[in-house]
Amino acid sequence: MLARAEDIGIPRGTTMFRHALQFVAGRSKETISCKMELLKKTFRWSDAEVARVVSRNPSVLTVSEDIAWRVSEFLHSEVGLDPEYIARRPSLIKYSLEGRLMPRHYVVKFLKVNGLLGHDQDYYTALKWTEKVFVEKFINPYREAAPHLAEDYADACRGKMPSRFRLQEPGAGLASV
Repeated sequence: MLARAEDIGIPRGTTMFRHALQFVAGRSKETISCKMELLKKTFRWSDAEVARVVSRNPSVLTVSEDIAWRVSEFLHSEVGLDPEYIARRPSLIKYSLEGRLMPRHYVVKFLKVNGLLGHDQDYYTALKWTEKVFVEKFINPYREAAPHLAEDYADACRGKMPSRFRLQEPGAGLASV
């Protein structure tokens, strides 16, 4: 087990080594290799990027194939993140797609499109905060300008993506999509 943990690129004595041991316990070399290949294919990473991601966050190896593909598709196609961006922030892969990635993306997108948030706002910043801090930073300050935002965000977190997330129409106030 110790050798398999080192084989995935995590040296003994590091804080991540214990997590790597938990992952490799009861898993064959083939299973581990398949998981690493899955990450490579789904997130469009090189072998070196996969090794770096796994060494920083071995728990990414526990993601199922279905979830990996769905998260990858969302982050690449909908959010527009490049593979390198995701590789530098491997915790993105472990966040819930429906419970965190999607709802927060749509809030940030809404705020940017409506001119309420700077376009330089980093997506990961919105994801890393706890729920309480996210609401304090991305929902509460906009209660007056976007009174529906808190309700729409709460619905999105419950898996009911609101069709009324509103976008700014040129020359108009807040309008429905």
